[in-house]
Amino acid sequence: MDKMINKEMPFSNKKYEVLFLTNNQNTMELYNWLSDKCTIKLYDDPLSIDLIKKWNPDLVISYNYKYIIGQEVIDYMQGRIINLHISLLPWNRGSNPNIWSFIDSTPKGVTIHEISSKLDRGKIIYQQECVFDENVETFESSYCKLHQTMIGLFQRNWDNIKLGKYELQEQQGKGSYHNNKDLEKLKSICPFTWSDNISDYMKRYSESI
Repeated sequence: MDKMINKEMPFSNKKYEVLFLTNNQNTMELYNWLSDKCTIKLYDDPLSIDLIKKWNPDLVISYNYKYIIGQEVIDYMQGRIINLHISLLPWNRGSNPNIWSFIDSTPKGVTIHEISSKLDRGKIIYQQECVFDENVETFESSYCKLHQTMIGLFQRNWDNIKLGKYELQEQQGKGSYHNNKDLEKLKSICPFTWSDNISDYMKRYSESI
């Protein structure tokens, strides 16, 4: 992805400051919406404790951000560092959650949660379940709908998120986890494209295992 920011650009003098961590252009709709609500800084490289101390934001938002955030940064932010994940946690932690929700036939949705030392295991702030018609949806269209659901969930609850006025919930149950190696294995078993109809692909997949 092309670099989107000037990493030395300081925050302005507005009162509420957000650091927005992302590596994907599909998060820009939310970034642009937030830019009218607060002072916001975009960042797409690994985040160090020195940078977080230098910028000292009121809130850090991770959304489609590929880097692991260190414990020092998590501790420094004292709960004011959150992740936006397009799965109904604890189901489908890790990468490519949308695809695995169909392969594993697990609940689907989006989750806003605190970032903890364990990947996608932080306490839940807000969640919303999604239902898809697999005969109609493709992997791409369902992915896009999950992101639109996430943006809507965040926007509706922005005032509470900003003020920290929400009840945290522990994730319940073991859930599931997948990484990029799992996706490569899936492709070797039954190749797919993002434009594949989900129902058609699931039939091919069931015949190949």
